[in-house]
Amino acid sequence: MIMVTRSAGGVVAIDTGLRAAVEAWIADDPDERDRAELRALLAREAAEEELRDRFAGRLTFGTAGLRGAVGAGPNRMNRAVVRAATAAVAGWLRDVRGASDPRGGPGAGTAPGETPAVVVGCDARHRSDEFADEAARVLAGAGVRVHLLPRPGPTPLLAFAVRHLGVSAGIMITASHNPAADNGYKLYLGDGAQVIPPVDAEIEGRIARLGPLSALPTAGLDDPLVVRHGDEVAAAYLDAVAGLAGTAAAPPGLTVVYTPMHGVAGDLMLRAIRRAGFAAPHVVAAQAKPDADFPTVSFPNPEEPGALDLALADARALGADLVLASDPDGDRLAVAVPVPGGGTAGWRQLSGDQLGALLGAYLLGAETGGAPLVATTIVSSTLLSKIAASAGARYRETLTGFKWIARAADGEPGARFVFGYEEALGYQVGQVVRDKDGIGAALATLRLAATAKAAGRSLSDAYDDLERAHGVHLTEQLSLRIPEPGEVMRRIRATPPAAIGGLSVETVTDFTDAGTGLRPSDVLRYTLRQARVVIRPSGTEPKIKAYLEVIEPAGDDLAAAREAAARRMAPLRAAVIGLLAP
Repeated sequence: MIMVTRSAGGVVAIDTGLRAAVEAWIADDPDERDRAELRALLAREAAEEELRDRFAGRLTFGTAGLRGAVGAGPNRMNRAVVRAATAAVAGWLRDVRGASDPRGGPGAGTAPGETPAVVVGCDARHRSDEFADEAARVLAGAGVRVHLLPRPGPTPLLAFAVRHLGVSAGIMITASHNPAADNGYKLYLGDGAQVIPPVDAEIEGRIARLGPLSALPTAGLDDPLVVRHGDEVAAAYLDAVAGLAGTAAAPPGLTVVYTPMHGVAGDLMLRAIRRAGFAAPHVVAAQAKPDADFPTVSFPNPEEPGALDLALADARALGADLVLASDPDGDRLAVAVPVPGGGTAGWRQLSGDQLGALLGAYLLGAETGGAPLVATTIVSSTLLSKIAASAGARYRETLTGFKWIARAADGEPGARFVFGYEEALGYQVGQVVRDKDGIGAALATLRLAATAKAAGRSLSDAYDDLERAHGVHLTEQLSLRIPEPGEVMRRIRATPPAAIGGLSVETVTDFTDAGTGLRPSDVLRYTLRQARVVIRPSGTEPKIKAYLEVIEPAGDDLAAAREAAARRMAPLRAAVIGLLAP
Protein backbone atom coordinates (compact mmCIF):
# COMPACT_ATOMS: atom_id res chain seq x y z
CA MET A 1 0.00 0.00 0.00
CA ILE A 2 1.26 3.53 -0.82
CA MET A 3 1.43 5.70 2.30
CA VAL A 4 1.51 9.48 2.53
CA THR A 5 3.47 11.30 5.27
CA ARG A 6 3.67 14.93 6.26
CA SER A 7 6.66 16.85 7.43
CA ALA A 8 6.55 19.02 10.55
CA GLY A 9 5.71 22.01 8.40
CA GLY A 10 2.68 20.24 6.93
CA VAL A 11 4.15 19.71 3.46
CA VAL A 12 3.13 16.44 1.82
CA ALA A 13 6.11 14.15 1.28
CA ILE A 14 6.02 11.37 -1.29
CA ASP A 15 6.17 7.98 0.38
CA THR A 16 9.46 6.19 -0.08
CA GLY A 17 7.71 3.16 -1.60
CA LEU A 18 6.02 5.27 -4.24
CA ARG A 19 9.23 7.18 -4.93
CA ALA A 20 11.10 3.90 -5.37
CA ALA A 21 8.46 2.62 -7.82
CA VAL A 22 8.66 5.84 -9.85
CA GLU A 23 12.44 5.81 -9.93
CA ALA A 24 12.50 2.17 -11.00
CA TRP A 25 10.10 2.96 -13.84
CA ILE A 26 12.24 5.93 -14.89
CA ALA A 27 15.31 3.71 -15.04
CA ASP A 28 13.54 1.31 -17.40
CA ASP A 29 11.51 3.76 -19.50
CA PRO A 30 12.73 3.95 -23.13
CA ASP A 31 11.49 7.51 -23.71
CA GLU A 32 13.47 10.51 -22.47
CA ARG A 33 10.43 12.79 -22.59
CA ASP A 34 8.49 10.44 -20.34
CA ARG A 35 11.42 10.06 -17.98
CA ALA A 36 11.68 13.84 -17.70
CA GLU A 37 7.93 14.10 -17.04
CA LEU A 38 8.21 11.73 -14.07
CA ARG A 39 11.31 13.45 -12.72
CA ALA A 40 9.45 16.76 -12.79
CA LEU A 41 6.56 15.22 -10.87
CA LEU A 42 8.93 13.77 -8.27
CA ALA A 43 10.40 17.23 -7.79
CA ARG A 44 6.93 18.63 -7.02
CA GLU A 45 5.71 17.27 -3.72
CA ALA A 46 2.24 18.61 -4.52
CA ALA A 47 2.11 16.12 -7.39
CA GLU A 48 1.84 13.13 -5.03
CA GLU A 49 -1.81 12.45 -5.93
CA GLU A 50 -0.96 12.52 -9.62
CA LEU A 51 1.85 10.04 -9.10
CA ARG A 52 -0.36 7.77 -7.02
CA ASP A 53 -2.83 7.63 -9.90
CA ARG A 54 -0.15 6.98 -12.51
CA PHE A 55 1.25 4.11 -10.43
CA ALA A 56 -2.01 2.73 -9.03
CA GLY A 57 -1.75 -0.17 -11.47
CA ARG A 58 -1.08 -0.94 -15.10
CA LEU A 59 -3.41 -0.27 -18.01
CA THR A 60 -5.22 -3.53 -18.66
CA PHE A 61 -6.84 -5.02 -21.73
CA GLY A 62 -10.44 -3.84 -21.84
CA THR A 63 -12.85 -4.31 -24.73
CA ALA A 64 -10.10 -4.88 -27.29
CA GLY A 65 -6.85 -3.63 -25.85
CA LEU A 66 -5.38 -0.78 -23.85
CA ARG A 67 -6.80 2.71 -23.52
CA GLY A 68 -5.98 5.67 -21.28
CA ALA A 69 -4.59 9.17 -20.99
CA VAL A 70 -1.26 9.84 -22.70
CA GLY A 71 1.49 10.33 -20.14
CA ALA A 72 4.32 8.63 -18.30
CA GLY A 73 3.82 5.73 -15.91
CA PRO A 74 2.23 2.26 -16.01
CA ASN A 75 -1.35 3.59 -15.75
CA ARG A 76 -0.95 5.80 -18.83
CA MET A 77 -0.42 5.37 -22.57
CA ASN A 78 3.26 5.75 -23.43
CA ARG A 79 6.12 4.03 -25.24
CA ALA A 80 6.99 1.85 -22.25
CA VAL A 81 3.44 0.48 -22.01
CA VAL A 82 3.33 -0.08 -25.77
CA ARG A 83 6.71 -1.82 -25.66
CA ALA A 84 5.54 -4.21 -22.94
CA ALA A 85 2.22 -5.00 -24.62
CA THR A 86 3.87 -5.60 -27.99
CA ALA A 87 6.56 -7.83 -26.54
CA ALA A 88 3.82 -9.90 -24.92
CA VAL A 89 1.92 -10.13 -28.21
CA ALA A 90 5.08 -11.18 -30.03
CA GLY A 91 5.79 -13.85 -27.44
CA TRP A 92 2.26 -15.18 -27.68
CA LEU A 93 2.45 -15.34 -31.47
CA ARG A 94 5.72 -17.28 -31.32
CA ASP A 95 4.66 -19.74 -28.66
CA VAL A 96 0.97 -20.52 -29.02
CA ARG A 97 0.12 -23.66 -30.97
CA GLY A 98 -2.85 -25.96 -31.46
CA ALA A 99 -4.86 -24.63 -34.40
CA SER A 100 -5.05 -26.45 -37.71
CA ASP A 101 -5.25 -23.10 -39.47
CA PRO A 102 -2.90 -20.83 -37.51
CA ARG A 103 -4.46 -17.68 -38.92
CA GLY A 104 -8.09 -18.68 -39.00
CA GLY A 105 -9.26 -19.04 -35.44
CA PRO A 106 -9.47 -16.59 -32.54
CA GLY A 107 -7.13 -18.68 -30.42
CA ALA A 108 -4.63 -19.31 -33.17
CA GLY A 109 -1.00 -18.45 -32.86
CA THR A 110 1.69 -19.33 -35.38
CA ALA A 111 2.55 -22.72 -36.77
CA PRO A 112 5.93 -24.20 -35.84
CA GLY A 113 8.62 -22.92 -38.15
CA GLU A 114 6.48 -20.10 -39.54
CA THR A 115 7.53 -16.48 -39.07
CA PRO A 116 4.68 -14.54 -37.44
CA ALA A 117 3.52 -11.34 -39.12
CA VAL A 118 1.60 -8.36 -37.73
CA VAL A 119 0.07 -5.36 -39.50
CA VAL A 120 0.33 -2.04 -37.63
CA GLY A 121 -1.68 1.15 -38.17
CA CYS A 122 -2.42 4.33 -36.27
CA ASP A 123 -4.76 7.30 -36.19
CA ALA A 124 -3.80 10.97 -35.77
CA ARG A 125 -4.05 11.28 -32.00
CA HIS A 126 -1.23 12.65 -29.88
CA ARG A 127 1.85 10.36 -30.18
CA SER A 128 0.03 7.75 -32.28
CA ASP A 129 2.87 7.66 -34.80
CA GLU A 130 5.46 7.20 -32.02
CA PHE A 131 3.51 4.32 -30.51
CA ALA A 132 3.09 2.64 -33.90
CA ASP A 133 6.83 2.94 -34.54
CA GLU A 134 7.57 1.49 -31.09
CA ALA A 135 5.32 -1.49 -31.79
CA ALA A 136 7.08 -2.08 -35.11
CA ARG A 137 10.55 -1.93 -33.55
CA VAL A 138 9.61 -4.40 -30.82
CA LEU A 139 7.95 -6.82 -33.24
CA ALA A 140 10.89 -6.80 -35.65
CA GLY A 141 13.30 -7.15 -32.74
CA ALA A 142 11.40 -10.28 -31.71
CA GLY A 143 11.70 -11.75 -35.21
CA VAL A 144 8.15 -10.88 -36.24
CA ARG A 145 7.48 -9.56 -39.74
CA VAL A 146 5.80 -6.12 -39.65
CA HIS A 147 3.48 -4.57 -42.22
CA LEU A 148 3.18 -0.81 -41.70
CA LEU A 149 0.10 0.87 -43.18
CA PRO A 150 0.27 4.47 -44.43
CA ARG A 151 -0.58 6.84 -41.61
CA PRO A 152 -2.78 8.17 -40.32
CA GLY A 153 -5.59 5.79 -41.27
CA PRO A 154 -8.95 4.56 -39.97
CA THR A 155 -9.44 1.48 -37.83
CA PRO A 156 -11.61 -0.43 -40.37
CA LEU A 157 -8.71 -0.38 -42.86
CA LEU A 158 -6.43 -2.01 -40.28
CA ALA A 159 -9.07 -4.64 -39.50
CA PHE A 160 -9.47 -5.36 -43.23
CA ALA A 161 -5.70 -5.59 -43.70
CA VAL A 162 -5.32 -8.43 -41.18
CA ARG A 163 -7.06 -10.95 -43.43
CA HIS A 164 -6.15 -9.26 -46.71
CA LEU A 165 -2.43 -9.58 -45.92
CA GLY A 166 -2.85 -12.99 -44.25
CA VAL A 167 -1.06 -11.94 -41.08
CA SER A 168 -1.17 -13.38 -37.58
CA ALA A 169 -2.47 -10.26 -35.81
CA GLY A 170 -3.13 -6.54 -36.15
CA ILE A 171 -2.28 -3.61 -33.88
CA MET A 172 -4.11 -0.30 -34.22
CA ILE A 173 -3.00 2.71 -32.21
CA THR A 174 -6.23 4.57 -31.50
CA ALA A 175 -8.53 5.69 -28.70
CA SER A 176 -11.56 5.73 -31.00
CA HIS A 177 -14.00 8.37 -29.69
CA ASN A 178 -12.30 9.01 -26.33
CA PRO A 179 -11.31 12.53 -25.21
CA ALA A 180 -8.36 14.23 -26.89
CA ALA A 181 -6.03 13.45 -23.98
CA ASP A 182 -6.34 9.69 -24.54
CA ASN A 183 -4.77 7.12 -26.80
CA GLY A 184 -4.97 3.35 -27.02
CA TYR A 185 -3.72 0.05 -28.38
CA LYS A 186 -6.26 -2.18 -30.12
CA LEU A 187 -5.43 -5.79 -30.89
CA TYR A 188 -6.88 -7.98 -33.65
CA LEU A 189 -6.32 -11.70 -34.03
CA GLY A 190 -5.63 -13.63 -37.21
CA ASP A 191 -9.33 -14.04 -38.02
CA GLY A 192 -9.59 -10.25 -38.40
CA ALA A 193 -11.71 -9.70 -35.29
CA GLN A 194 -10.84 -8.11 -31.97
CA VAL A 195 -9.05 -10.09 -29.28
CA ILE A 196 -11.25 -12.22 -27.01
CA PRO A 197 -10.70 -14.37 -23.92
CA PRO A 198 -8.62 -16.28 -23.10
CA VAL A 199 -6.06 -14.64 -25.39
CA ASP A 200 -6.35 -11.23 -23.68
CA ALA A 201 -5.67 -12.81 -20.27
CA GLU A 202 -2.74 -14.78 -21.67
CA ILE A 203 -1.19 -11.59 -23.03
CA GLU A 204 -1.80 -9.80 -19.73
CA GLY A 205 0.04 -12.61 -17.96
CA ARG A 206 2.96 -12.30 -20.34
CA ILE A 207 3.17 -8.56 -19.70
CA ALA A 208 3.42 -9.21 -15.95
CA ARG A 209 6.27 -11.69 -16.50
CA LEU A 210 8.34 -9.65 -18.95
CA GLY A 211 11.08 -8.35 -16.71
CA PRO A 212 13.10 -5.21 -17.57
CA LEU A 213 11.98 -3.43 -20.73
CA SER A 214 15.56 -2.44 -21.41
CA ALA A 215 16.40 -6.11 -21.92
CA LEU A 216 13.88 -6.51 -24.74
CA PRO A 217 15.42 -6.59 -28.23
CA THR A 218 14.28 -3.93 -30.68
CA ALA A 219 15.08 -3.31 -34.34
CA GLY A 220 15.27 -0.27 -36.54
CA LEU A 221 12.43 0.69 -38.84
CA ASP A 222 14.77 -0.03 -41.76
CA ASP A 223 15.04 -3.67 -40.69
CA PRO A 224 14.29 -6.16 -43.51
CA LEU A 225 11.40 -7.52 -41.45
CA VAL A 226 9.59 -4.16 -41.70
CA VAL A 227 7.49 -3.74 -44.86
CA ARG A 228 5.96 -0.34 -45.63
CA HIS A 229 2.78 -0.40 -47.69
CA GLY A 230 1.54 2.25 -50.06
CA ASP A 231 -2.03 2.66 -51.27
CA GLU A 232 -2.53 -0.93 -52.41
CA VAL A 233 -4.25 -2.08 -49.19
CA ALA A 234 -6.67 0.86 -49.28
CA ALA A 235 -7.39 0.18 -52.96
CA ALA A 236 -8.23 -3.45 -52.16
CA TYR A 237 -10.47 -2.32 -49.31
CA LEU A 238 -12.32 0.06 -51.62
CA ASP A 239 -12.78 -2.68 -54.21
CA ALA A 240 -14.36 -4.89 -51.57
CA VAL A 241 -16.46 -2.39 -49.63
CA ALA A 242 -17.90 -0.51 -52.63
CA GLY A 243 -19.83 -3.56 -53.81
CA LEU A 244 -21.25 -4.65 -50.47
CA ALA A 245 -24.76 -3.23 -50.69
CA GLY A 246 -25.60 -3.17 -54.38
CA THR A 247 -24.53 -0.90 -57.21
CA ALA A 248 -27.34 1.62 -57.60
CA ALA A 249 -26.02 5.14 -58.09
CA ALA A 250 -27.42 8.12 -56.26
CA PRO A 251 -30.33 9.86 -57.99
CA PRO A 252 -29.89 13.46 -59.05
CA GLY A 253 -30.43 15.86 -56.17
CA LEU A 254 -29.40 13.64 -53.24
CA THR A 255 -27.54 16.17 -51.10
CA VAL A 256 -25.35 14.82 -48.29
CA VAL A 257 -23.34 16.61 -45.60
CA TYR A 258 -20.40 14.70 -44.14
CA THR A 259 -18.04 15.36 -41.24
CA PRO A 260 -14.97 13.32 -40.26
CA MET A 261 -15.09 15.15 -36.89
CA HIS A 262 -11.34 15.97 -36.99
CA GLY A 263 -10.61 12.27 -37.40
CA VAL A 264 -8.85 10.09 -39.95
CA ALA A 265 -11.74 8.60 -41.96
CA GLY A 266 -12.32 11.55 -44.30
CA ASP A 267 -10.07 10.73 -47.24
CA LEU A 268 -11.02 7.05 -47.42
CA MET A 269 -14.72 7.85 -46.90
CA LEU A 270 -14.74 10.30 -49.80
CA ARG A 271 -12.94 7.81 -52.04
CA ALA A 272 -15.42 5.10 -51.08
CA ILE A 273 -18.40 7.34 -51.81
CA ARG A 274 -17.07 8.21 -55.25
CA ARG A 275 -16.14 4.58 -55.93
CA ALA A 276 -19.68 3.46 -55.10
CA GLY A 277 -21.13 5.87 -57.68
CA PHE A 278 -22.37 8.69 -55.45
CA ALA A 279 -21.83 12.39 -55.85
CA ALA A 280 -19.26 13.89 -53.50
CA PRO A 281 -20.85 15.08 -50.24
CA HIS A 282 -20.45 18.54 -48.78
CA VAL A 283 -17.72 18.23 -46.13
CA VAL A 284 -17.85 20.35 -42.97
CA ALA A 285 -14.80 22.53 -43.56
CA ALA A 286 -13.90 23.19 -39.91
CA GLN A 287 -13.77 19.44 -39.17
CA ALA A 288 -12.33 18.14 -42.44
CA LYS A 289 -8.69 17.58 -41.46
CA PRO A 290 -7.30 15.38 -38.69
CA ASP A 291 -6.63 17.36 -35.51
CA ALA A 292 -5.63 15.59 -32.31
CA ASP A 293 -7.10 18.39 -30.19
CA PHE A 294 -10.63 18.13 -31.70
CA PRO A 295 -11.06 21.91 -31.37
CA THR A 296 -14.69 22.28 -32.47
CA VAL A 297 -16.25 19.61 -30.23
CA SER A 298 -16.18 19.24 -26.46
CA PHE A 299 -16.12 15.45 -26.78
CA PRO A 300 -15.26 13.73 -30.12
CA ASN A 301 -18.08 11.21 -29.97
CA PRO A 302 -20.94 11.58 -32.46
CA GLU A 303 -23.34 10.26 -29.80
CA GLU A 304 -22.68 13.29 -27.58
CA PRO A 305 -25.08 16.26 -27.64
CA GLY A 306 -23.66 19.06 -29.79
CA ALA A 307 -21.16 16.92 -31.68
CA LEU A 308 -23.12 17.27 -34.94
CA ASP A 309 -23.99 20.95 -34.57
CA LEU A 310 -21.70 22.18 -37.38
CA ALA A 311 -22.86 19.44 -39.74
CA LEU A 312 -26.51 20.16 -39.01
CA ALA A 313 -25.99 23.89 -39.58
CA ASP A 314 -24.53 23.15 -43.02
CA ALA A 315 -27.35 20.69 -43.74
CA ARG A 316 -30.01 23.30 -42.95
CA ALA A 317 -28.27 25.86 -45.12
CA LEU A 318 -28.01 23.45 -48.04
CA GLY A 319 -31.41 21.82 -47.66
CA ALA A 320 -29.64 18.47 -47.45
CA ASP A 321 -31.24 15.04 -47.47
CA LEU A 322 -28.83 13.41 -45.07
CA VAL A 323 -25.99 14.01 -42.59
CA LEU A 324 -23.22 11.44 -42.14
CA ALA A 325 -20.61 11.71 -39.37
CA SER A 326 -17.60 9.54 -38.59
CA ASP A 327 -16.06 9.20 -35.18
CA PRO A 328 -12.32 10.00 -34.93
CA ASP A 329 -11.05 6.57 -36.05
CA GLY A 330 -13.83 5.91 -38.56
CA ASP A 331 -15.33 2.74 -37.11
CA ARG A 332 -18.63 4.34 -36.03
CA LEU A 333 -21.23 6.21 -38.05
CA ALA A 334 -23.82 8.77 -37.02
CA VAL A 335 -26.73 9.66 -39.30
CA ALA A 336 -29.17 12.55 -39.08
CA VAL A 337 -32.29 13.09 -41.19
CA PRO A 338 -34.72 15.97 -41.77
CA VAL A 339 -37.91 15.93 -39.74
CA PRO A 340 -40.93 16.46 -42.02
CA GLY A 341 -42.41 19.89 -41.39
CA GLY A 342 -39.65 20.69 -38.91
CA GLY A 343 -38.62 24.04 -40.38
CA THR A 344 -35.02 25.28 -40.21
CA ALA A 345 -34.29 23.38 -37.01
CA GLY A 346 -36.06 20.23 -38.16
CA TRP A 347 -33.37 17.57 -37.99
CA ARG A 348 -32.95 14.55 -35.76
CA GLN A 349 -30.16 12.08 -35.27
CA LEU A 350 -31.10 8.45 -35.70
CA SER A 351 -30.27 6.25 -32.75
CA GLY A 352 -28.04 3.24 -33.22
CA ASP A 353 -31.07 1.00 -32.82
CA GLN A 354 -33.02 2.90 -35.48
CA LEU A 355 -30.26 2.85 -38.08
CA GLY A 356 -29.48 -0.76 -37.17
CA ALA A 357 -33.07 -1.74 -37.91
CA LEU A 358 -33.10 0.22 -41.17
CA LEU A 359 -29.86 -1.29 -42.45
CA GLY A 360 -30.79 -4.78 -41.29
CA ALA A 361 -34.12 -4.65 -43.12
CA TYR A 362 -32.54 -3.16 -46.26
CA LEU A 363 -29.72 -5.69 -46.45
CA LEU A 364 -31.99 -8.65 -45.75
CA GLY A 365 -34.35 -7.36 -48.44
CA ALA A 366 -31.51 -7.63 -50.95
CA GLU A 367 -30.83 -11.30 -50.10
CA THR A 368 -31.92 -13.89 -52.66
CA GLY A 369 -31.20 -17.19 -50.95
CA GLY A 370 -28.99 -19.19 -48.65
CA ALA A 371 -29.03 -18.76 -44.90
CA PRO A 372 -28.46 -15.08 -44.13
CA LEU A 373 -27.68 -14.19 -40.52
CA VAL A 374 -27.98 -10.88 -38.70
CA ALA A 375 -26.76 -10.15 -35.19
CA THR A 376 -26.91 -7.61 -32.44
CA THR A 377 -26.23 -7.53 -28.71
CA ILE A 378 -28.27 -8.38 -25.64
CA VAL A 379 -28.60 -4.65 -24.84
CA SER A 380 -29.80 -3.55 -28.29
CA SER A 381 -33.41 -3.24 -29.44
CA THR A 382 -35.41 -6.38 -30.16
CA LEU A 383 -36.71 -4.89 -33.42
CA LEU A 384 -34.01 -6.56 -35.52
CA SER A 385 -35.13 -9.99 -34.28
CA LYS A 386 -38.62 -9.36 -35.66
CA ILE A 387 -37.28 -8.07 -38.95
CA ALA A 388 -35.14 -11.21 -39.28
CA ALA A 389 -38.05 -13.50 -38.46
CA SER A 390 -40.19 -11.77 -41.09
CA ALA A 391 -37.42 -12.23 -43.67
CA GLY A 392 -36.84 -15.88 -42.75
CA ALA A 393 -33.27 -15.08 -41.69
CA ARG A 394 -31.21 -16.35 -38.79
CA TYR A 395 -30.80 -14.02 -35.84
CA ARG A 396 -28.20 -14.09 -33.06
CA GLU A 397 -27.70 -12.08 -29.89
CA THR A 398 -24.22 -11.64 -28.45
CA LEU A 399 -22.58 -9.96 -25.51
CA THR A 400 -21.73 -6.29 -26.01
CA GLY A 401 -18.78 -5.58 -28.27
CA PHE A 402 -17.91 -6.31 -31.88
CA LYS A 403 -15.43 -8.96 -30.84
CA TRP A 404 -18.58 -11.05 -30.30
CA ILE A 405 -20.82 -9.64 -33.04
CA ALA A 406 -18.22 -10.28 -35.76
CA ARG A 407 -18.07 -13.95 -34.75
CA ALA A 408 -21.85 -14.46 -34.49
CA ALA A 409 -21.92 -16.78 -37.52
CA ASP A 410 -18.87 -18.80 -36.45
CA GLY A 411 -19.91 -22.37 -35.77
CA GLU A 412 -23.24 -21.88 -37.58
CA PRO A 413 -23.20 -24.38 -40.49
CA GLY A 414 -24.26 -22.73 -43.73
CA ALA A 415 -24.86 -19.32 -42.16
CA ARG A 416 -23.77 -16.24 -44.06
CA PHE A 417 -23.16 -13.13 -41.96
CA VAL A 418 -25.05 -10.25 -43.58
CA PHE A 419 -25.20 -7.56 -40.94
CA GLY A 420 -24.50 -6.84 -37.29
CA TYR A 421 -24.82 -3.77 -35.13
CA GLU A 422 -24.64 -2.43 -31.59
CA GLU A 423 -26.67 0.46 -30.25
CA ALA A 424 -23.54 2.60 -29.76
CA LEU A 425 -23.46 3.53 -33.50
CA GLY A 426 -21.43 0.52 -34.61
CA TYR A 427 -22.39 -1.41 -37.77
CA GLN A 428 -20.82 -4.26 -39.73
CA VAL A 429 -22.01 -4.85 -43.30
CA GLY A 430 -20.97 -8.29 -44.54
CA GLN A 431 -17.57 -9.78 -43.77
CA VAL A 432 -15.20 -7.49 -45.66
CA VAL A 433 -14.28 -6.08 -42.24
CA ARG A 434 -14.86 -8.28 -39.20
CA ASP A 435 -15.48 -5.28 -36.97
CA LYS A 436 -17.63 -2.19 -37.00
CA ASP A 437 -16.94 -0.13 -40.09
CA GLY A 438 -18.37 3.35 -40.44
CA ILE A 439 -17.36 3.57 -44.09
CA GLY A 440 -19.11 0.39 -45.21
CA ALA A 441 -22.14 1.40 -43.14
CA ALA A 442 -22.17 4.84 -44.78
CA LEU A 443 -22.30 3.31 -48.26
CA ALA A 444 -25.20 1.05 -47.26
CA THR A 445 -26.99 4.06 -45.76
CA LEU A 446 -26.47 6.09 -48.93
CA ARG A 447 -27.88 3.29 -51.07
CA LEU A 448 -30.89 2.98 -48.81
CA ALA A 449 -31.44 6.75 -48.90
CA ALA A 450 -30.99 6.81 -52.68
CA THR A 451 -33.50 4.01 -53.14
CA ALA A 452 -36.00 5.78 -50.92
CA LYS A 453 -35.57 9.14 -52.67
CA ALA A 454 -35.98 7.56 -56.10
CA ALA A 455 -39.40 6.42 -54.87
CA GLY A 456 -40.22 9.86 -53.50
CA ARG A 457 -39.63 8.78 -49.92
CA SER A 458 -37.09 9.27 -47.10
CA LEU A 459 -35.30 7.29 -44.40
CA SER A 460 -37.92 8.53 -41.95
CA ASP A 461 -40.61 7.01 -44.15
CA ALA A 462 -38.69 3.72 -44.27
CA TYR A 463 -38.44 3.61 -40.49
CA ASP A 464 -42.15 4.38 -40.17
CA ASP A 465 -42.83 1.31 -42.30
CA LEU A 466 -40.78 -0.87 -39.96
CA GLU A 467 -42.67 0.29 -36.89
CA ARG A 468 -46.04 -0.08 -38.59
CA ALA A 469 -45.12 -3.66 -39.40
CA HIS A 470 -43.47 -4.65 -36.12
CA GLY A 471 -44.59 -2.10 -33.53
CA VAL A 472 -42.99 0.97 -31.99
CA HIS A 473 -39.69 0.08 -30.29
CA LEU A 474 -38.63 3.03 -28.14
CA THR A 475 -35.20 2.65 -26.55
CA GLU A 476 -33.17 4.69 -24.08
CA GLN A 477 -29.85 4.27 -22.33
CA LEU A 478 -29.03 5.41 -18.79
CA SER A 479 -25.46 5.77 -17.57
CA LEU A 480 -25.11 6.47 -13.85
CA ARG A 481 -21.78 7.18 -12.18
CA ILE A 482 -21.66 4.97 -9.09
CA PRO A 483 -18.56 4.37 -6.92
CA GLU A 484 -19.12 0.60 -6.54
CA PRO A 485 -21.13 -0.72 -9.50
CA GLY A 486 -20.34 -4.31 -8.57
CA GLU A 487 -21.96 -3.82 -5.18
CA VAL A 488 -25.11 -2.46 -6.84
CA MET A 489 -25.29 -5.56 -9.05
CA ARG A 490 -24.92 -7.79 -5.97
CA ARG A 491 -27.67 -5.91 -4.14
CA ILE A 492 -30.09 -6.22 -7.06
CA ARG A 493 -29.42 -9.93 -7.32
CA ALA A 494 -29.97 -10.37 -3.58
CA THR A 495 -33.30 -8.49 -3.61
CA PRO A 496 -34.66 -8.81 -7.15
CA PRO A 497 -37.51 -6.45 -8.08
CA ALA A 498 -40.96 -7.96 -8.62
CA ALA A 499 -41.97 -4.99 -10.75
CA ILE A 500 -40.25 -2.03 -12.43
CA GLY A 501 -42.13 1.15 -13.25
CA GLY A 502 -45.44 -0.47 -12.42
CA LEU A 503 -44.81 -3.39 -14.79
CA SER A 504 -44.49 -6.91 -13.40
CA VAL A 505 -41.23 -8.70 -14.05
CA GLU A 506 -42.11 -11.71 -16.20
CA THR A 507 -38.66 -13.27 -16.59
CA VAL A 508 -35.15 -12.57 -15.35
CA THR A 509 -32.02 -13.63 -17.23
CA ASP A 510 -28.77 -13.53 -15.29
CA PHE A 511 -25.93 -13.71 -17.77
CA THR A 512 -23.47 -14.88 -15.13
CA ASP A 513 -25.20 -18.23 -15.66
CA ALA A 514 -23.47 -20.38 -18.26
CA GLY A 515 -26.89 -21.69 -19.27
CA THR A 516 -27.56 -18.58 -21.37
CA GLY A 517 -25.37 -19.98 -24.14
CA LEU A 518 -23.08 -16.94 -23.93
CA ARG A 519 -19.83 -16.44 -22.06
CA PRO A 520 -20.76 -15.62 -18.42
CA SER A 521 -21.01 -11.85 -18.01
CA ASP A 522 -22.20 -9.50 -15.26
CA VAL A 523 -25.50 -8.57 -16.92
CA LEU A 524 -29.13 -8.78 -15.78
CA ARG A 525 -32.09 -8.67 -18.18
CA TYR A 526 -35.67 -8.15 -17.01
CA THR A 527 -38.51 -8.90 -19.39
CA LEU A 528 -41.68 -6.96 -18.58
CA ARG A 529 -45.03 -6.67 -20.32
CA GLN A 530 -44.14 -5.08 -23.68
CA ALA A 531 -40.95 -3.72 -22.16
CA ARG A 532 -37.43 -4.76 -21.22
CA VAL A 533 -34.60 -3.54 -18.96
CA VAL A 534 -30.96 -4.66 -19.22
CA ILE A 535 -28.45 -3.65 -16.54
CA ARG A 536 -24.69 -4.03 -16.54
CA PRO A 537 -21.66 -2.32 -14.98
CA SER A 538 -19.27 -0.45 -17.26
CA GLY A 539 -16.11 -2.38 -18.04
CA THR A 540 -13.90 0.73 -17.94
CA GLU A 541 -15.51 3.29 -15.61
CA PRO A 542 -17.28 3.38 -12.22
CA LYS A 543 -20.69 3.41 -13.88
CA ILE A 544 -23.84 1.33 -14.14
CA LYS A 545 -25.52 1.24 -17.55
CA ALA A 546 -29.16 0.41 -18.15
CA TYR A 547 -30.82 -0.17 -21.51
CA LEU A 548 -34.57 0.37 -21.64
CA GLU A 549 -37.03 -0.66 -24.32
CA VAL A 550 -40.78 -0.05 -24.53
CA ILE A 551 -42.81 -1.76 -27.27
CA GLU A 552 -46.17 -0.46 -28.40
CA PRO A 553 -48.35 -1.96 -31.16
CA ALA A 554 -48.65 0.59 -33.94
CA GLY A 555 -52.25 -0.01 -34.96
CA ASP A 556 -53.65 2.52 -37.42
CA ASP A 557 -52.11 5.57 -35.74
CA LEU A 558 -48.31 5.50 -35.58
CA ALA A 559 -48.05 8.93 -33.96
CA ALA A 560 -50.42 7.91 -31.17
CA ALA A 561 -48.47 4.68 -30.61
CA ARG A 562 -45.23 6.65 -30.27
CA GLU A 563 -46.83 9.01 -27.78
CA ALA A 564 -48.08 6.04 -25.78
CA ALA A 565 -44.59 4.49 -25.76
CA ALA A 566 -43.11 7.78 -24.53
CA ARG A 567 -45.66 7.96 -21.71
CA ARG A 568 -44.76 4.43 -20.63
CA MET A 569 -41.02 5.11 -20.85
CA ALA A 570 -41.11 7.96 -18.30
CA PRO A 571 -42.10 5.89 -15.22
CA LEU A 572 -39.86 3.04 -16.36
CA ARG A 573 -36.87 5.39 -16.52
CA ALA A 574 -37.60 6.83 -13.07
CA ALA A 575 -37.97 3.36 -11.57
CA VAL A 576 -34.68 2.13 -13.02
CA ILE A 577 -32.84 5.18 -11.69
CA GLY A 578 -34.32 4.44 -8.26
CA LEU A 579 -33.39 0.77 -8.51
CA LEU A 580 -29.77 1.58 -9.31
CA ALA A 581 -29.29 4.33 -6.72
CA PRO A 582 -26.68 3.19 -4.15
